[in-house]
Amino acid sequence: MSFYEVIKSYENFDIDDYMENVTEYDVERSLEKDNLDEYDLLNLLSKKAIKYLEKMARKSNAITNQYFGKTICLYTPMYIANYCINKCVYCGYNSESGIKRKKLNMDEIKIEGQAISKEGFKHLLLLTGESNIHSNVEYIGQAVEILKPKFSSIGLEVYPMEVEEYEYIVNKGVDSLTVYQEVYDEKIYKEVHIKGPKSNYKFRLDAPERGAKAGMRSLSIGALLGLNDFRKETFFTLLHGKYLRKNYPNVELSYSVPRIRPFKGCYEGIKEVTDIDLVQAMLCIRLFDNHGGINLSTRENLDLRKNLVPLGVTKLSAGVSTDVGGHSQENGDTAQFKISDESKVSDIKEMLKSIGYQHVFKDWERF
Repeated sequence: MSFYEVIKSYENFDIDDYMENVTEYDVERSLEKDNLDEYDLLNLLSKKAIKYLEKMARKSNAITNQYFGKTICLYTPMYIANYCINKCVYCGYNSESGIKRKKLNMDEIKIEGQAISKEGFKHLLLLTGESNIHSNVEYIGQAVEILKPKFSSIGLEVYPMEVEEYEYIVNKGVDSLTVYQEVYDEKIYKEVHIKGPKSNYKFRLDAPERGAKAGMRSLSIGALLGLNDFRKETFFTLLHGKYLRKNYPNVELSYSVPRIRPFKGCYEGIKEVTDIDLVQAMLCIRLFDNHGGINLSTRENLDLRKNLVPLGVTKLSAGVSTDVGGHSQENGDTAQFKISDESKVSDIKEMLKSIGYQHVFKDWERF
């Protein structure tokens, strides 16, 4: 059984109707429980639960402090290529977007890694556009070999791979995998992924599981909030997490809540996700999965990230450039999207200190 079958099992269940009929009693009853089921999750995702966000926040904060303490792991992404063979209507890497394309060679990757390492980072997220032609597995593997002496953890956010390819990458030194389904609604998925390998909904959906089978220590999943009703997407993201936990209990699991940011050729069909919506999604993640990590990226501005940290955040990106080689080179017009928080690493450290949190650059050591 794959997670696709779990999604299919909800085809005849009217989520909108259920949430429309949630009562305050339903929300209060779910909030009193320590272990939530799917119906509790829908209760807390409903509009009726907005009235209880403060109570949800207090409980979420207590749970996070219990299991994670007041430490936040800082990491940064490193873009090494932006070639893409997909046509996705919401993405700046879209093969027809017209952005400048660039791919770092191994010498440039080494220089970029050195620049990032000097900032103190030990957790690195390696990104490319989705093209196994321009950024094949061997290219990524070579990059990892060059970078791993300076970083205790290297994560990957690239195109979905087969199990054997993930095994190759793990053997090179990658320990974590990020794959966002983008949107769990299969109909919308097909509408926004017009052509290219990414249009294969099920192959992407099963990618985190293939990564787990290949030996990835950590998985990060999420939906791109704004392509569909955030409530439904959060619901299926958490069901996906539950499925992965059940089948791969030794894998560390994290969630992300990225909202669509402006990019070249911006998609007009975006569904608004307000700050309150984002808060509700994050609180439901923490209350449904007490042990899961929550990543918060520079898609959100510094002030908002400051306010969101106590709600369950465990990891923050910092010192971010979404340009290819952006930490060591001057590259214009190669970014996937415009970030919202351009703060320096020192600003993030100071922000965390001001609210009683401690930053860490390393929370895991490769043996």
